[in-house]
Amino acid sequence: LIEQVLFTRPGERVNRPEFGSGLLQLVFAPASAELAASLQFTVQAALQQYLADSLEIDEVAVASEDSTLRVRVRYRLRSEEEGRVVEFVRSAS
Repeated sequence: LIEQVLFTRPGERVNRPEFGSGLLQLVFAPASAELAASLQFTVQAALQQYLADSLEIDEVAVASEDSTLRVRVRYRLRSEEEGRVVEFVRSAS
């Protein structure tokens, strides 16, 4: 589900047009500290909005380099104590 939230564009799902993070729309903008902060905020907000009942987000790290996007999410399922880490990599090519 984390991957679906991150890489779905708002408006892409007909019955849930607000669902998604819009992350991919920001990836290829010129790199800057402001963009990095915006990406991190966007990801964290979307995950909390759609998955807060199931998991607690501990950390989000987003890196955009050339045409590659890396998103690392450290989280904990609400039903468990143990933390987990998942990383996604998307490339334009």
